[in-house]
Amino acid sequence: MTIKDCYDMMGGGYEEVIKRLLDDKRVLKFAVKFLDDANYDTLQESMRQEDYETAFRAAHSIKGVCQNLGFVKLSESSAALTDALRGGKNQDTSELERQVREDYEKTVQGIKAMQQSDAAQ
Repeated sequence: MTIKDCYDMMGGGYEEVIKRLLDDKRVLKFAVKFLDDANYDTLQESMRQEDYETAFRAAHSIKGVCQNLGFVKLSESSAALTDALRGGKNQDTSELERQVREDYEKTVQGIKAMQQSDAAQ
């Protein structure tokens, strides 16, 4: 499986990220760093604690990182959650949270598939 295939699997924008990072090794290097980013855990915990200001910042950070890395689906879903949390939680966000969780899991699966493909080569 190629890195492009992994991006396709997770709903990513391989063509845009390769323009920025120039080669697959760099794409992989920065994608793998995403696995260490704590913002998703912060988002989950702050939503449980109803700390919507912290949740907003975490969702906004996820959105920005995902835009830079071409993780389109997760970028879009985290942007929608960011908008819903702007100024506090004024609406039911359960469907937005579910979509972010689903997109995050697909993204992590895609990154891990990239790592496995790279290790196999």
